[in-house]
Amino acid sequence: MVVICIEESGEHIVAGAGELHMEICLKDLQDDFMNGAPLKISEPVVSYRETVIETTAEECMSKSPNKHNRLYFKAFPLGDELTLKIDAGDITPRDDVKIRGRILADEFGWDIDVARKIWAFGPDITGPNLMVDETKAVQYLSEIKDSVNAGFNWVTKEGVICEENLRGIGFAILDVTMHADAIHRGGGQIIPTARRVMYAAEMISSPRLMEPVFLVEIQCPEQAMGGIYSCLNRRRGQVFEENQRPGTPLYNVKAYLPVAESFGFDTDLRAQTSGQAFPQCVFDHWQLVPGDPLAEGKLRDEVIANIRKRKGISAEIPPLDRFKDKL
Repeated sequence: MVVICIEESGEHIVAGAGELHMEICLKDLQDDFMNGAPLKISEPVVSYRETVIETTAEECMSKSPNKHNRLYFKAFPLGDELTLKIDAGDITPRDDVKIRGRILADEFGWDIDVARKIWAFGPDITGPNLMVDETKAVQYLSEIKDSVNAGFNWVTKEGVICEENLRGIGFAILDVTMHADAIHRGGGQIIPTARRVMYAAEMISSPRLMEPVFLVEIQCPEQAMGGIYSCLNRRRGQVFEENQRPGTPLYNVKAYLPVAESFGFDTDLRAQTSGQAFPQCVFDHWQLVPGDPLAEGKLRDEVIANIRKRKGISAEIPPLDRFKDKL
């Protein structure tokens, strides 16, 4: 299971299940498929997700390039439970609108009218972000639905912080002012406007980065336990379960380890425990990265700046006034 994509900068990104998996894939590619041709391989990189932790306090407005159309939006967090349900396929775009609306109203406290007016899921039609319609009696709204959904899919694929996928964000369209003439509200006017207004809504709703976390299972004898704990503590790991296997001197340790800290973990662990511990890593969940990506600090100046440089975009996060127009 390998995913390969080509970035705009021309790099080929090879995504796999772990460090060893990637090493084997790249070795096969180099030796078997390319007859030993040298490859330039970068350091391993981790894909993050962008999310928000607050509902937008004020509505965001953006004007179209011809200044005849205005979109008013807000962003809100969907919550972990709903996000996981969408991931698991329990709530999908193919569900019956009334049944899905009833589930959202009963289990998650949504307004029933809003829950029945979900326009889109994104990215890739089924992702864990929602586009909902909270407007009341707006003319020509159905005509721009496809354009707004196209903008929404663009935004959920490339967020404003570092062009990573969005996760767990709902965008609500609050109001629309449009030109009466259909020629002035085509896709070329609405799509970039929808993108800008959603970026603005994300930026003022306390954006955060989410990082992937491995579930690590380690088998080891009792005397190696100290080495495991010291190794995990250095790498922001959290042990949450420790059991002795009945009838054996071996212990089973389960811990959460951020993927960004997992490079070289196997080697380090073996060195700490004289080769007595055997780790197995599998992806488990996403968790918030501590820190505000818009505030000065290590997260913004190192992590985000490096991701943006790698993608060939400016290292600084663009200012809010580039997306949000004044009323």
